Amino acid sequence: MKELHPTQKKLLDLLKLNMESPLTVRELQEALGVSSPSVVHHHIKQLEKNGFLKRNPSNSKDYVLSDAPERAIVYLNQYGLAQCGPEGSMLDGRPVDRVPIASRLLKFPAHEAFLVEAKGDSMEPKIKPGDMVIARRQVHAENGDIVVCVNRGEALIKKYVSEGGLVILHSLNSERHHPFIASDDFRIEGIVKSVLQYG
Repeated sequence: MKELHPTQKKLLDLLKLNMESPLTVRELQEALGVSSPSVVHHHIKQLEKNGFLKRNPSNSKDYVLSDAPERAIVYLNQYGLAQCGPEGSMLDGRPVDRVPIASRLLKFPAHEAFLVEAKGDSMEPKIKPGDMVIARRQVHAENGDIVVCVNRGEALIKKYVSEGGLVILHSLNSERHHPFIASDDFRIEGIVKSVLQYG
């Protein structure tokens, strides 16, 4: 593995120290003692390229650091959207496949990712039948998140809405599929982060 540039090592340390309250690019520039913000951007890009840093493209202050870079290609477990037992998680069972993915496509640690193949038309036009959905393992959601969940023992992909103490599961294809209240066994398995279109 290529040795990190001294400025990149210092930048990595600064990012680690300030994860709770991330520094601006100007503050990083000052702390690093470099000539311009573009130098900071260059070193951030190098940390990303080498797998030490993953940033949320829509929020520069949301990032994940790694002490060791992830491999360029990672293998994600793919699970089926099928009936599952009332107690267990759909992620406890055996994956139906292991799928290679470029780790740079994930904006979070690869070990938290899993795949499901979409079934049915309830989430069209965003998610079509046969699309591969990349989700991040997580047991809670914010209103409006698209979740992989279990409801009445069935694994589903739905839009999560919490209203007045009730969880309501929505389809994006609202003309053909009506919202419904989540059952007692409802649980979130993960949050949909991206969709790989089929065909």
